[in-house]
Amino acid sequence: MLTTKYISSAEKVLKELKRAPTPIKLTEETVADVLRWANDYLEDAKYYKVQGKFETSLTSVAYCEGLLDALRLIGAVNFEWPTNQERKKLS
Repeated sequence: MLTTKYISSAEKVLKELKRAPTPIKLTEETVADVLRWANDYLEDAKYYKVQGKFETSLTSVAYCEGLLDALRLIGAVNFEWPTNQERKKLS
């Protein structure tokens, strides 16, 4: 199952990762690259949704959200996710 594969991979990475020294120093170019990757994952999610590959679409949009959250957590971008009511208006 696809979710089992992703969960196992994430568990392995979390168990084996090495922490980098902080504070994190980012260039504008690096932030722009990560935002470009997030946008690419969003476009992939839309593409796979149209193709009827809903699990792949969901995975792609989850990657997009993860990159955006990571940038927000390290202070590189500022935004708020839409509330449930706002999401209903967007759908």
